[in-house]
Amino acid sequence: MRMDECNNMMKQSVGFLGMGCYIPEKIITNYDLEKMVDTNNEWIVDRTGIKERHIAAPEEATSDLAVKAAKLAIADAGLTAEDIDLVIVATETPDTKFPSTACLVQHEIGATHAAAFDLSAGCSGFVYGSAVASQFIATGLYKHVLVIGAETLSRIMNWQDRNTCVLFGDGAGAAVLGKVDDGYGILSIDLGADGGGGPHLILPAGGSRKPASHETVDACEHSIHMNGNDVFKFAIKIMPKTALRVLEKAGLKKDDIDLLIPHQANVRIIDSAAKRLRLSQDKIMVNVEKYGNTSAASIPIAMCEARTEGRLKKDDNVLLVGFGAGLTWASILVKWHK
Repeated sequence: MRMDECNNMMKQSVGFLGMGCYIPEKIITNYDLEKMVDTNNEWIVDRTGIKERHIAAPEEATSDLAVKAAKLAIADAGLTAEDIDLVIVATETPDTKFPSTACLVQHEIGATHAAAFDLSAGCSGFVYGSAVASQFIATGLYKHVLVIGAETLSRIMNWQDRNTCVLFGDGAGAAVLGKVDDGYGILSIDLGADGGGGPHLILPAGGSRKPASHETVDACEHSIHMNGNDVFKFAIKIMPKTALRVLEKAGLKKDDIDLLIPHQANVRIIDSAAKRLRLSQDKIMVNVEKYGNTSAASIPIAMCEARTEGRLKKDDNVLLVGFGAGLTWASILVKWHK
């Protein structure tokens, strides 16, 4: 391959061709939680903005949610499963440690020509996955990459821990990425991590460091453990910081943002980021009150709803910002092309 051909491939514009999401039917409201743990609706809403969350049915695994979102995204892109070259599933709640959930999805949707792997970056996972996908497409290796954020966090929840059980929900969101017209699509990317903050948001047992045992089960170490104050402090600092970085990389300013789609973890965190970015509420997509924190599924679900509501318009500068376990952060700036 000639050098000029390689350079042209590297300049390929990449964007979101299709979106899809799936939300389980069962709803647990704050009033339901009042009957389970020492909490109340007013406390939860005041501190998080969450009013309800959706929970997967007993027979639904993460791959089942992912498959439903994936099929909708592929159809929305005007493609078939055979057009997909790679499947990336961002999740912290895989069906099994191995095989990967992505392989299960690849088989179930009939993407017979696709490679597949899982990606673990906590709640930043979908943005990380989209960044990875964009590079495969930009270099010309693949044409269409399916990125899915899917979680069944209810399966790793300690429903007696009022500090965590009020926060999380289940769901899946998917996107097909591919070539778009020059000047559109992903303009810049910012990814980062601070492994020193890993203990602040962790599933302590079940890995090689602390294999499953009677002791780990009795100690509830197979459920989410979170130092809420530390995660909150991290989030309110890193969200505006990574947002400003990705804007700078694209040569744009805060005033150029048409829509911010943040990770839906906590309305206080979202409000803090909006204040630092000087964004009005009409420029922020918020749906945390309906779904809670769905981790890697959070941003793609919000993207789907923003599109349904007519808030994603051609030529809009759309900013996706996530943070999560790791600790990780990720942002992507997109010029919407549809």
